[in-house]
Amino acid sequence: MANDLTALTGDYTIDAAHSTIGFTVRHAMVTNVKGKFNDFTGTLHLDGADPSASTASIDVKMDSIDTGSADRDGHLKSADFFKTDEFPTMTFRSTKAESLGGEDYRITGDLEILGTTKPITIDLEFNGAAKDPFGNERVGFEGKAEIKRSEWGLTWNAALETGGVLVSDKIKLNFDISAIKTA
Repeated sequence: MANDLTALTGDYTIDAAHSTIGFTVRHAMVTNVKGKFNDFTGTLHLDGADPSASTASIDVKMDSIDTGSADRDGHLKSADFFKTDEFPTMTFRSTKAESLGGEDYRITGDLEILGTTKPITIDLEFNGAAKDPFGNERVGFEGKAEIKRSEWGLTWNAALETGGVLVSDKIKLNFDISAIKTA
């Protein structure tokens, strides 16, 4: 295996047990709350010779949200935020992939939350490829993006006595992805 993505081509399945889809949001204007989704699936098609032919598809079960607080997680699953009974899945489907040089890549795609689809761009760093002790060919990526939750209809908030709001509109998304070659 190589640490050079240009040498890799094929289909991969995201290994959720060794991957993280997380987020950070400003709370009460003074601190960050971090969370993640524990249940997701996804596939990648990599074309190292022509990165623009690469694709990604991810489905996230919204009721798997985990911020370390059962009460907060319950509120996030409610009608105030994700309405997980009505909208159980968040999806990402890539529409464009490009090499930025070196180990840096950018993937653009459609993110659907609450039935609303908007484009987002994710900056990625290729962390390398290796064969694990079980014979699986793996690749790894780290990624980040920023979105405004209001663009997907996530507008619940509470005003603070000192000014400002309880939950920021800006959400930082972060991805640590390990994927196993399937074909």
